[in-house]
Amino acid sequence: MKLPIFIADAFTAKAFSGNPAAVCLLENKLDEDLHQKIAKEMNLSETAFIRKLHPNDNFTQSSCFGLRWFTPQNEVPLCGHATLASAAVLFHKIKNVNSTLTFVTLSGELKARKEEDGIVLDLPLYPAHPQKLHEVEDLIKTAIGDTLVQDVRYSPDTKKLLVRLSDTYNRSFLESLTVNTENLLQVETSGKVKGLILTLKGEPDGQTQAFDFYSRYFAPWYGVAEDPVTAFQCSNRGGELTISLRSDGRVDIKGGAALVLEGTLTA
Repeated sequence: MKLPIFIADAFTAKAFSGNPAAVCLLENKLDEDLHQKIAKEMNLSETAFIRKLHPNDNFTQSSCFGLRWFTPQNEVPLCGHATLASAAVLFHKIKNVNSTLTFVTLSGELKARKEEDGIVLDLPLYPAHPQKLHEVEDLIKTAIGDTLVQDVRYSPDTKKLLVRLSDTYNRSFLESLTVNTENLLQVETSGKVKGLILTLKGEPDGQTQAFDFYSRYFAPWYGVAEDPVTAFQCSNRGGELTISLRSDGRVDIKGGAALVLEGTLTA
């Protein structure tokens, strides 16, 4: 078996920052168990597999492909940065001739549109509802101790818990905050929560570029201690994306990508 494989850093314009994802191009059907084995071997937060939908398709001319995402532990229904990385490989490395690509996924059809200054993803928008603090207090305290919390929201569609920290904190506080992810698996075993987002209101002005909000994302339930980019990301790799809410209940997410590795996977 020989598979073309790439690593692209998403939501960044420069290598070795942003959110890395592996991307495999599948000319033929891959044995089901090999998806997970490859993702485990790559050991990134996500590995994407792009597959042809019809025998006559090709990665340069066709505009619609199948797309799946795997963490080192299991398949996930949606991953933004690995979708961006997949589109970047097709647009910039494979030189796909189309300006818009469609990916058929577990979350429905997703589109990626090439623009001069980045790639725009058309993704589903999942609502987050107010969450009673006492129901998730143990999880939050395990993760961030006595850090002050301003609001808590929960998305049943994605099983993600969104924790907004107090407005009294600033970006440097979130960047330096030590988050205990090792014990989260013992505290949350119900399956209700599969991801924890810590977010903080942005600083509108000052010497640095203004952002609407900062965030960090943790998913040890999927084998990902911390995902490097989910907004302006306060992880040590950084990363930026532009988000636009649409009137049709979807969201456009725009970002750049840098290809850092190209090779052949053999087994």
